[in-house]
Amino acid sequence: MGKQHKKIIKRSRRKQYLKRKQEQVKTEVARKAAAPAKKAAKKAATKKVATKKVATKKTAAKKAAVKKVAKKATKKVAAKKAAAKKEAPPKDAE
Repeated sequence: MGKQHKKIIKRSRRKQYLKRKQEQVKTEVARKAAAPAKKAAKKAATKKVATKKVATKKTAAKKAAVKKVAKKATKKVAAKKAAAKKEAPPKDAE
């Protein structure tokens, strides 16, 4: 009797397993059918993102150039101040 009971359990579990597998296959087929549409949408989205990245790279390059110019200007100002201090006569000499 025990063996027969195990057979029934095995059959019911096998049926449940096969049912899950069939559902999995159905969802897989549906996902694959939807994939081409998603790919097209994804390509369009990546094109938009790519154009935005190019724009941000350009602005980043401009910002970097402005920073370089600002650094050069501050260095020139500091050099002029140092030169002015060297040229100015000391106050104690009077």
